[in-house]
Amino acid sequence: MRAFSYERATGPQQAAAAIARTRGARFIAGGTNLLDLMKLEIETPPHLVDINPLGLDRIEATAQGGLRIGALVRNSDLAADPRVRRDYPVLSRALLAGASGQLRNRATTAGNLLQRTRCPYFYDPQQACNKRLPGSGCAALGGFSRPLAVVGTSEHCIAHHPSDMAVAMRVLDASVETVRADGSTRTLSLPQLHRLPGDTPHLETTLAAGELITAVTLPAPAGGRQVYRKVRDRASYAFALVSVAAILHEDGSGSIALGGVAPKPWRLDAADAALPRGARAVAAALFADARPTRDNAFKLPLAERTIAAVLVDAGAKA
Repeated sequence: MRAFSYERATGPQQAAAAIARTRGARFIAGGTNLLDLMKLEIETPPHLVDINPLGLDRIEATAQGGLRIGALVRNSDLAADPRVRRDYPVLSRALLAGASGQLRNRATTAGNLLQRTRCPYFYDPQQACNKRLPGSGCAALGGFSRPLAVVGTSEHCIAHHPSDMAVAMRVLDASVETVRADGSTRTLSLPQLHRLPGDTPHLETTLAAGELITAVTLPAPAGGRQVYRKVRDRASYAFALVSVAAILHEDGSGSIALGGVAPKPWRLDAADAALPRGARAVAAALFADARPTRDNAFKLPLAERTIAAVLVDAGAKA
């Protein structure tokens, strides 16, 4: 690990300004992703700003009937919150499907959303990776690609977003609140926050330099039957090959988002509209522009079958 300087933040704007004035500086909270990358010298920030003192660790009701989740709320605390378990069970289930108990005790809400999209070649400095070194190429395109994305990719990157929580947040229409170095604030939906790789896969979000997520907001509960199903190679501590988050109503309407298949949580209006017609129609809408490799083409039928299982599960509960 390379040497770095360190400071403790005293306020959200001060933290944003500290990052903005030092090229390559990073926020640190739980550190569950960043510290691993620093040990491998994939991330080499010259300066870290510790945002744990900012007190952004509360879950509060909003005037609109939803919840405002502080950026530093730990994943385990969010999953256990009675309001989340009652009104947003898909989120609680997704959180508990992620990582391990030890990591969930440290990982934060904002950090989970901002963890790097990655693949085995991203972790290997001897391999070409446009995310790690723009313009160097993508070794995954001609290499081992079984766990990687099948849709939303480009000729420059086929890494997938690893978060479980983000998939549930996407189906719940969550938004993020941010503050910038000049004190200005804004609100972004998750589709506005996460970028597809295109020809700049090293840019994963639309956040400006130093822009700090301060909270994630959930709208009023959508009701319906909420299901999260994750398919993975082992029972715990594994990224999803395919995951499905769904909110389903008795009239057949609802919303559905997938993880493990794209560089960001994958949800399309056409797929939501296709829910009354069944899993095949939903999968056809979600994967209309899919570009799987030989290694990961199995994800397409796997996703359709997982969607079907979710629809059956919701129907059985109804």
